[in-house]
Amino acid sequence: MPELIDQHLDKNVFDYHIIFTDGVSHAQQIAADAAGKVDVVAAVGGDGTVNEISSAIVGSTTALGVVPFGSGNGLARFLGIPMDTVASIKALGGYRVETIDSGLMNGQPFFNMAGMGFDAHIAEVFSHGKKRGFLTYIKSSMQEIMSYKPEKYSLEIDGEKYERDAFIISIANSSQWGNDVHVAPRASVQDGLLDVCIISKFPVWRLPEIGARLMLKTIEASRYIEIIKGRDIHIKRTGPGPIHLDGEPQVMAADLHINIKPNSLKVIVGASYQN
Repeated sequence: MPELIDQHLDKNVFDYHIIFTDGVSHAQQIAADAAGKVDVVAAVGGDGTVNEISSAIVGSTTALGVVPFGSGNGLARFLGIPMDTVASIKALGGYRVETIDSGLMNGQPFFNMAGMGFDAHIAEVFSHGKKRGFLTYIKSSMQEIMSYKPEKYSLEIDGEKYERDAFIISIANSSQWGNDVHVAPRASVQDGLLDVCIISKFPVWRLPEIGARLMLKTIEASRYIEIIKGRDIHIKRTGPGPIHLDGEPQVMAADLHINIKPNSLKVIVGASYQN
């Protein structure tokens, strides 16, 4: 990777320094030290690494750069950043900076997607696997889907109350989980809103249809999904349980408060990104 950066990063635009991380949260510490002191901190990694770095520079004058190197790369894909490593390094030199929204769940930031229910359960299972990648994620999902039971949720979205039995609740800033799987096709990272995507339990024989709709950006046409846009979201579950923030699993309390921070993160986007 250092050789590729040296060959393809535009030195007419950047002076640069490469730092390797040595453990969990190290990227966040590095970025926190650089926030407001440098123009760009670039993440070489997936959505989890992007979350670590973005959490440290959000609200500052420092912009996020991304060289996608993860299993899903949801935010990078949404922002039109090339998945090819060389092309993504070159895209940094384009220095097309946009300011995007970020979200908070019980005070902890996310930038692409947060969630609970089955996808949080799978994020936890996936985190313990020896192999990463899209196929491993699909395999884990197929193994777990038969036994997973929906949960009861009480939601309040901008003052409106809802009671739902849900298989998944995703809080979407961008449109996709990753790998071009779009759970919120009309989401925008610049509209000051989060898309609350409520997926109810569906028959397993309909899984191919659901999968196709997610890839084709037509999931809203399914009767198994409901999408509600909002700024201030409260969700109450029957008890503490797993959630994920940009694909990284953890356990949170039964009561969840999710809100948006508009125009809070500067990021270098790809040439194909459309606001």
